[in-house]
Amino acid sequence: MHTEERTFIAVKPDGVQRGLIGEIVKRFEQKGYKVIGLKMLQVTDEQAKAHYAEHEGKPFYPRLIKYIQSGPIVAMVIQGYNAVAGARHIMGSTNPDTAEVGTIRADFAQVMEYNIVHGSDSVASAEREIKIYFNDNELFTEGKCMSELVIESLDAEV
Repeated sequence: MHTEERTFIAVKPDGVQRGLIGEIVKRFEQKGYKVIGLKMLQVTDEQAKAHYAEHEGKPFYPRLIKYIQSGPIVAMVIQGYNAVAGARHIMGSTNPDTAEVGTIRADFAQVMEYNIVHGSDSVASAEREIKIYFNDNELFTEGKCMSELVIESLDAEV
């Protein structure tokens, strides 16, 4: 059974700097996901620490914090059927060397440390990460999503 989900996506500082925002958003929209929140921001210390809380104490933690704050990010929330798994498939493996051809990371990233885009790895992570970057009043759920359009299309054929 397919389930409607929300997930958090961030175009990381290297993706923003390289002018890939539109291409990345386009890939999620082309798949049929609905963008319900989108903004550019400079990640604060509080947001960075909350985002990477599970890595605190690990040797690479300081580099993660420094990287996510090295320039603006574009934060977004997308919604659709199995959005978490679907978005991760569109992004590709964390390591661009092993990412499937045609994914964002395979197409645009060269090294794992600068892999262009972040996506939540579970529904629970998505809920936590969305709250770090968005207030409820910044998410726009009105309007049709892909599942509604498909149902309308099928009903029209009857």
